[in-house]
Amino acid sequence: MEPRDVSLRDGMFQTHLLQGGSGEPLLFLHGAGGLHEGEYLDQLAERFTVYAPWHPGFGASEGSEHIEDIIDLALYCHDLMDELGLESAHVVGHSMGGMLAAELAALCPHRVRRLVLANPVGLWRDDEPVLDFFTLSPEQLLPYTWHDPESEAAKIAYPTPETKEERVEQAFQRIQALATASKFLWPIPDRGLRRRIHRIQSPTLIIWGESDRLVPPSYAEDFRSQIKDARVAMLPECGHQPMLEKRDEFVSLVAAFLEER
Repeated sequence: MEPRDVSLRDGMFQTHLLQGGSGEPLLFLHGAGGLHEGEYLDQLAERFTVYAPWHPGFGASEGSEHIEDIIDLALYCHDLMDELGLESAHVVGHSMGGMLAAELAALCPHRVRRLVLANPVGLWRDDEPVLDFFTLSPEQLLPYTWHDPESEAAKIAYPTPETKEERVEQAFQRIQALATASKFLWPIPDRGLRRRIHRIQSPTLIIWGESDRLVPPSYAEDFRSQIKDARVAMLPECGHQPMLEKRDEFVSLVAAFLEER
């Protein structure tokens, strides 16, 4: 995967992304924690041309001040696809990125070939509310998002900064990401998707970690029941980060689904 910078709307947005691979286009939309660079992207790039942007307000991508709500963000994604020359693509979204992917598919169904939602937010149940993670430190959040917070995968995904400069930069990136994510997720991530989700026409795979304590697995059926061509794959011993905690299973499920004919 190689880094790339793209300017949108006459410089209103500066988007930093990773691009690599060959084959049908795959747009990967990250969650509220930002884009985790990792082997799952490299493995997907062995079979698809992968585009993995940082959303405005995350990483080095700029322009979040021009985004007010999830619809604005979805329309920005359409502009990004235009700039990348993607008339349509497979779309894989994780957590907040799953919410964004669903909105993208609902607003313009013809642009999303196949849709994968990994532990998505966007719906709400009073009996099993989504965790208010904005109040938790990174250390407090780990047991809610990982089946095994002490696993090697968790340590690789969230390394401990070794220098003061690295600690400061990590804290800054987290504050910036949470400030942006709060536009879409706080106080609850119900921003009207339930009213639009029926418009999704794409065959849809919903992947969920059975040990997710941030977004309860019961939401998988809520998404499945409201998308007309959807199925669910549950991953045992997996939390909210299936592409990291169960990387090989995640990539295998995604690739097999996207290559179905």
